[in-house]
Amino acid sequence: MLSKLELLKCSSYFSGLGSDELEAISGLVFEKSYKNGAIIILEGEAAEALYFVASGVVKVFKTSSDGKEQTLAIIRPRETFNEVPIFDGDVNPASVQAMTEVMLYGIRVRDIGNILHTYPLVSTNVIRIMAGRLRHLIALVEDLSFRHVIGRVAKILLEYATDGTSPGPRLTQREMASMAGTAREVVSRSLKNLEKDGFIKIDRQRIIIKDREALNNIVSPLFETNVTDG
Repeated sequence: MLSKLELLKCSSYFSGLGSDELEAISGLVFEKSYKNGAIIILEGEAAEALYFVASGVVKVFKTSSDGKEQTLAIIRPRETFNEVPIFDGDVNPASVQAMTEVMLYGIRVRDIGNILHTYPLVSTNVIRIMAGRLRHLIALVEDLSFRHVIGRVAKILLEYATDGTSPGPRLTQREMASMAGTAREVVSRSLKNLEKDGFIKIDRQRIIIKDREALNNIVSPLFETNVTDG
């Protein structure tokens, strides 16, 4: 697991700062740990801090009035979450849940304000990072609007499935359905079709990619005409 100072050094928020500046900021960082399944942030509550994942994996998600869940992002070590309410002063726009045991580093709202005032370069970094977050959300809308469900599933596999040599976050079919904006049964059918075609192998709780190029070919076309699942 990265130390506080090591994490700050590799964070895009503090790119360009010197060792003394990073050392000063590290004194403002606190630690929090969560068990698998724990709710870290609740949608609609006041924002307390900007969080950095030191170890483990968390998911950012929205829940509709009828209980349907849409996963917006999966956050892994060295990545951050909860930026929007920290910088606009509003409430949390989404909830966050631990998908494994998690260790987080955080910087409280009041300290973020002091950092932005003291180190103007951080403000420039924030603008660039928030622009990247906007691009991610545009891509998510594009996927849900135009990409056939099997293409969405293939894209999730390319991002998160193991190749057999390195571990990744263990996604259930329900979690994949939440990310793909569809039903678990549709994801199950898509996975069976991909396995039947020889593109993946389902080995107990693992999904192993057998033909990455084939999955890429499925993901590439955005506008498909023969849509039967959804």
